[in-house]
Amino acid sequence: MLHTLIISVLSANLIGGIPSAHAASVSFAPVSTSPPLALVDSIVVEKKARKLTLYRDGKPVRNFLVALGQSPVGDKLRAGDYRTPEGMFYIDARQPNSKYHLALHISYPDQVHRARSQAAGAQPGGDIMIHGLPNGLGKAGASHRQNDWTNGCVALTDEEIEQIWSLVPIGTPVEIKP
Repeated sequence: MLHTLIISVLSANLIGGIPSAHAASVSFAPVSTSPPLALVDSIVVEKKARKLTLYRDGKPVRNFLVALGQSPVGDKLRAGDYRTPEGMFYIDARQPNSKYHLALHISYPDQVHRARSQAAGAQPGGDIMIHGLPNGLGKAGASHRQNDWTNGCVALTDEEIEQIWSLVPIGTPVEIKP
């Protein structure tokens, strides 16, 4: 009813301000919105495609383009190598007050990565996260993806990490593929 009234008034204003028999009288159904997404049950990061996909019940529900570590090819071996690790991990912490706009901490290093780094005489590193842009630099938006720039993390825009943050509980499996 309200929509019909608004359209009639707008039409009258467009026809010299005088209500007319020809004035459009249109009614609209309420806007249908999709139900909010349920919590996701896994995350897959494909490094070569620079893509993060959220899954629910084995089906992809949302994709995001990402930036990776500055040296993205190959698995992480040591702290400071700027590589994003590869393998099976899980979200083990949520950091709302990190130096990046929201951060989901990944359970790296696992036993395999620790042993490999130790065999190479190195420290495996840590603090690998899925996060937004550095605090105060959110206006960069999607342009941040023009280059891989992290120390080994998976980076998204602030708006994207806010979406992911609301859908990903602690314990969510994360697979990072080459």
